Amino acid sequence: MYDRILVPTDGSDTAELAVEHALDLAEQYGATVHALYVVDTNAMSLSLGGEQLDRIEQGHYGEMDEVRERAENATGYVADRAHELGIETVEHVSAGRPHDMIANYVANNDIDLVVMGSHGRTGVRRALLGSVTERTLRSTRAPVLVIDADEE
Repeated sequence: MYDRILVPTDGSDTAELAVEHALDLAEQYGATVHALYVVDTNAMSLSLGGEQLDRIEQGHYGEMDEVRERAENATGYVADRAHELGIETVEHVSAGRPHDMIANYVANNDIDLVVMGSHGRTGVRRALLGSVTERTLRSTRAPVLVIDADEE
């Protein structure tokens, strides 16, 4: 039923709860877990100059230590937890609008299920879901399992 499970992560506590759910499902179904970190260029555009933003959009995160470390920590957490359980993982970092990048990744990698937190570290909470989660639900045809941190 599920061969490829995507976990979009920002490294937040809510994302880590989603990771645990994704790994549990991956164990049950023998699935590969894909960890995706999206550098949100909309959020960064206010604090960075045009040249730095262009570099990020082109995938040159290695030159920006803080961005690279945040991405590596977030996807690395997924990979480390999966390795402990013997689950195959794929780590990927992209830049753009998070919900668009998630939808693109789903379409380009034949993802069967997306498991994500109800809200991450963006700070502003919606009444029910975070804006990235809400937009992801609208922009992908794959099933999306939303993990509510408040329920945990």
